[in-house]
Amino acid sequence: MFGSLDISTSGMTAQRARLTAISANIANRNSIGPDGEPYRAKHVYFSQGNPGATTREGRELGVHVAKIQDDPSPFNLRWDPSHPLAQKEGPQAGYVRESNVNMVVEQVNAMQAQRAYEANAVAAEATKQMLQQALRLLG
Repeated sequence: MFGSLDISTSGMTAQRARLTAISANIANRNSIGPDGEPYRAKHVYFSQGNPGATTREGRELGVHVAKIQDDPSPFNLRWDPSHPLAQKEGPQAGYVRESNVNMVVEQVNAMQAQRAYEANAVAAEATKQMLQQALRLLG
């Protein structure tokens, strides 16, 4: 029973990390770093198992954040030759590089992560209720 609770908890923790990265992407989509580079979107990758679980089932069946990595896709380009950060030479002359954050994708990912978080919370609550019922039967 406690393995089920560990599994749900690891899912909630992983989805919280995903929502944090999505929030950072949305908040920083118009940011420029100190090196003049636009903000690069971050993606969270999960892996099977929860190394921090208290039970064998939780360690085997849970989920954890394996890595958070920059999105390698190219930056978006916007034509604005008068902008101070516009490319001066080459095939992209006159274009300003902007973040590769896609707001539609981020919003869909946020909804998906929120729903997954809620599903794990419901599963944890159901597990808690089953444990309470089992204790009542034993007592």
